[in-house]
Amino acid sequence: MDRPGLSRREVVSGILALATVTGVPPAVAAPEELRFGLTPVFLTSDLELLDRLRSYLEHATGFPVRLVTRRTYQEITSLLLSGQLDAAWICGYPFVANQPRLALVAVPVWRGRPLYRSYLITGRDRQADGLKALKGDVHAFSDPDSNSGWLVTAAALARDNRTPERFFGRTIFTYGHRNVIRAVASGLAMSGSVDGYVYEVMRETEPDLIAPTKVIRQSEPMGFPPIACAASIMDASRTEALRTALVRMADHPDGQAVLRLLRLDGFSIEAPGLYDMIAAEMAVVRGGAG
Repeated sequence: MDRPGLSRREVVSGILALATVTGVPPAVAAPEELRFGLTPVFLTSDLELLDRLRSYLEHATGFPVRLVTRRTYQEITSLLLSGQLDAAWICGYPFVANQPRLALVAVPVWRGRPLYRSYLITGRDRQADGLKALKGDVHAFSDPDSNSGWLVTAAALARDNRTPERFFGRTIFTYGHRNVIRAVASGLAMSGSVDGYVYEVMRETEPDLIAPTKVIRQSEPMGFPPIACAASIMDASRTEALRTALVRMADHPDGQAVLRLLRLDGFSIEAPGLYDMIAAEMAVVRGGAG
């Protein structure tokens, strides 16, 4: 009873001895989780795709993976900047807007290039051949932080000293490129601004939905929506593991299955200059050029 308090070493030894007697192993720290965010640029309605993506990333990185989805770009970008996500597939617009706080992890390669276009769409039978023909429309945008689903159209109007609010009769945000197409196809909107990659994938996978619409304008090629991380964790082990897994995705059968579902060729490492055109569009809208 007079013995002094036990030392830390004795306590630990006692716990290990108890575990040996009872057959219960001591607790082992679980591997850190890799938290990967997905925005409406991603085709999130395909449960098989999400399952295969998670499975491949866990196998390729060695980390448990949690896929995090949100309705808006702003929500995912905020989680990324606050450290609640390790990386996310975002849009080029918020990537550029949050420089230098964000860094590139990898960029998807589609049809041989890390590029895509913004499409301006309207009803299939409508006689319209460009943006000016859409004056007074109910126009569907994807998201206020979307490059293809807002910024490109806003910049085109800004060059003519107009704004979406003054040019269109009414604007709506659908918070998803697929939803923009649905809105135009159903007649809820008369026209829309949409991601060309999503439109082309849906042309293959949902031709009946695409059929009532047509493309009347395509933008110049711009940097494909990237996988980004907070600049402060650019060199973290989880970031490096994710980058390697993405770049090598085309070399692994499970990764190839994911790429087939995404209609992508793979992922590449690119310089931030890939997004200079988006930065120029931002400057136009903000009155800094053109």
